[in-house]
Amino acid sequence: MSEVTTEQPLASYELDIEGMTCASCVRRVERALSSVEGVARARVNLATESADVELGRPVALQDLVAAVEAVGYAAAPAAELADPAQEAAARRRERALELHRRRVKLTFGVLASAVVLVLAYGFPNPSWSRYLQLAVSLPVFAWVGSGFHRGALSHLQHRNVNMDTLVSLGSTVAFLYSVAATAAFPGQPTYFDVAAVIVTLISVGKYLEVRTRGRAGEAIESLAALAPRVAHLLARAGSPAGPGAEAVEVAVQTLGVGDVVLVRPGEALPADGVVLDGRSAIDESMVSGESVPVTKAAGDEVTGGTVNGLSPLSVEVTRAGADSTLAQIMALVARAQVEKSKAQRLADRVSAVFVPVILIVAAATFAGWLASGHRFVEALVPAVAVLVVACPCALGLATPVAVMVGSGRGAELGLLVSGGEVLERVRRLATVVVDKTGTLTLGHPEVVDVVDVEEANETEVTAVLALAAAAEAASEHPLARAVQAAAKRSGVVGQLVASEVEVTAGAGVTALVDGHLVQVGSLEWASTEEGSVAPGADTVLERSGRHQGSERARAVGEQLAGRGLTPVAVAIDGRLRLLLGITDPLRPDAAAGVRRLQAAGLRVVLATGDRAQVAQAVAVQAGVDEVRAGLSPEDKAALVRQLQAASGPVAMVGDGINDAPALATADVGIAIGTGTGVAMATAEITLVHGDIGAVADAIALSRATRRVIWQNLGWAFGYNAVLVPLAAFGIVPPMIAAAAMATSSVSVVTNALRLRRFGRSHSEKTPHSDKTKEQTMKTLDVTAPDISCEHCKTAIEHDLAETPGVRQVAVDIDAKAVRVDYDAAQTDEQTLRAALTEIGYPPA
Repeated sequence: MSEVTTEQPLASYELDIEGMTCASCVRRVERALSSVEGVARARVNLATESADVELGRPVALQDLVAAVEAVGYAAAPAAELADPAQEAAARRRERALELHRRRVKLTFGVLASAVVLVLAYGFPNPSWSRYLQLAVSLPVFAWVGSGFHRGALSHLQHRNVNMDTLVSLGSTVAFLYSVAATAAFPGQPTYFDVAAVIVTLISVGKYLEVRTRGRAGEAIESLAALAPRVAHLLARAGSPAGPGAEAVEVAVQTLGVGDVVLVRPGEALPADGVVLDGRSAIDESMVSGESVPVTKAAGDEVTGGTVNGLSPLSVEVTRAGADSTLAQIMALVARAQVEKSKAQRLADRVSAVFVPVILIVAAATFAGWLASGHRFVEALVPAVAVLVVACPCALGLATPVAVMVGSGRGAELGLLVSGGEVLERVRRLATVVVDKTGTLTLGHPEVVDVVDVEEANETEVTAVLALAAAAEAASEHPLARAVQAAAKRSGVVGQLVASEVEVTAGAGVTALVDGHLVQVGSLEWASTEEGSVAPGADTVLERSGRHQGSERARAVGEQLAGRGLTPVAVAIDGRLRLLLGITDPLRPDAAAGVRRLQAAGLRVVLATGDRAQVAQAVAVQAGVDEVRAGLSPEDKAALVRQLQAASGPVAMVGDGINDAPALATADVGIAIGTGTGVAMATAEITLVHGDIGAVADAIALSRATRRVIWQNLGWAFGYNAVLVPLAAFGIVPPMIAAAAMATSSVSVVTNALRLRRFGRSHSEKTPHSDKTKEQTMKTLDVTAPDISCEHCKTAIEHDLAETPGVRQVAVDIDAKAVRVDYDAAQTDEQTLRAALTEIGYPPA
């Protein structure tokens, strides 16, 4: 932790908090900070172990630190590391190390507890058995249970109790009593097995909590990784770069407003800015979610984190650091996740009452037996029985075991659920907001309409398409890939080679192919002097000499745009020959998925950064009634908040970086399995197969899991209500109490296992034909060493998707791995490997 210093009061403070373990810790720290005079609002994030404190008037930093320390936690100003990527890596290492430590402890606890149980019930009487039980259970009690003991002592110092208190006290009393019985009371039973099992069983639930707690941090880390670590500086603010200025490599954190940077092809922009020189296509999917790059030229604004296309740009920085768009998206995600961290399980909410009551009952039992004339040991036995029988094994397992089984069943159905709080929230959903690109649509452009301007025969159209594909062969632009895929479907791709290729950034390409001058690009570009193919030549449309055809081409272009398609012109030797209508097509399961959501009583809203015309066309095809278009990431998050206030709980379904703030703001964030890592890290449910109709399955699973949780909690509390009085009156001795405690835990687990039988309702069951198809579905996992960047990922996912039988393609750039889900009835592994080799990524 960094040293606390006195500073000029700020409008807000960010603090690092140490020592929090559960949602009750969050509430305690928030209450402590809010109690400081001058604090307007305090929000604490368990996942990132941080606090955001908003001030109504100046407050000294040390006053906030002292308030946190007074309730048993450590606080310090949030450290600002120079490199966000290093900070993200450090957090991942710390989280992995913590999980590793817990796994080691848990593994040892399970094995040692098993040994103690064998000794306790297989060899209960021999003295050597008691001493061996003591030796084996001691490290379980002291080492595996150390977290519970430290937590209990920390809360006791500040006059608080929680579930740690009861776990620590119950295991301590059972262990110490057994030590005393072994050493001084040979005839008395021992409870080493109780002490070991208590600690081990509750540690299972704690491990599950820690494992899921890091998801919020992963989302922030994934976003931080999008920002480049270095920038190519041409000039500092106030010192304009002269002609031929050399770029100097500097850390992105050193950039300020007014600096001029060079952004090379394929690089991410280091900050928000304005283009000073150059023209290029920018992949803005991070912000808009749309797969088609946007042309940027001098005077246009660009966003940090977006990716430059094929031409260099000189950019003047207008926003950097915490003011950049990427930083604001990160702040939105973090703020939304802080709000949701306040949710907690029922067992935590009742612990403030349950634990003190049990302690009072145990103390009253001990005092009552002493007052009635019984000896110390005779009075201690029923008091121990009360603590043992009330030990929250069943209570602690009630939720995590049901969540574990429910989540496992969800995974079998293609639903990856992050935790119990999600299953609690999803059942109450009223509205589902869905993104367009990659969620309702496939996420990559395709040619869906080919219009022949000269109305030639099909053979000529195919020949022209082959020429266009050859001209586009060297381009990584999504529209160029769509043209190549269309030619590939016609069986002519790869037969022609282009030369003298000239790319006009953001407009089109000109090339010589098989003796023909070929132009492929936007209709607007082809209709201007920029689209001319030789110095002094007229435009393509004018050179064609077909003014009636020109008018027809423009009319067809308008019709295509009216249908939500992007028109692309193909001209051969100065004559406009084809207009290609390109769009991101609807997923085959999208319309059925929307109908399932609507049948479940959910309101479905389409939210996209795309144009209203395109969004409306997709909505009509998918059957969505409500459309919100042209939205920024902040707008999507604001829409979610608006719908929450108007209709109740909202789920957001998306796949892109631009969806992250809305995914975090929604009551339930749902990511498409083929989406970005940021979306999946931010979301709480991932749809492995991408079918949004699976949200209805998530709701049904949520209700089933919640029902089991309530049954488990009812059993756990009912069990205590019956057996605690019996233990207090000596009817249930500690040995029977321990057995009853174990039985209650087994019953809770058995009840949770019923979720394994969870299935879709009859109306939602897959038809027999689909089941037969599922039986032929297979997965190919290969390594392709040539994978190096996002372009490789896009190329593989797009081209393999064109292979008949391929259902889903996922590429991991870091691991250089490709996963393909395919129908074995339509293709095979050999064909897929050959396809990968053909597109330039031979599998190892």
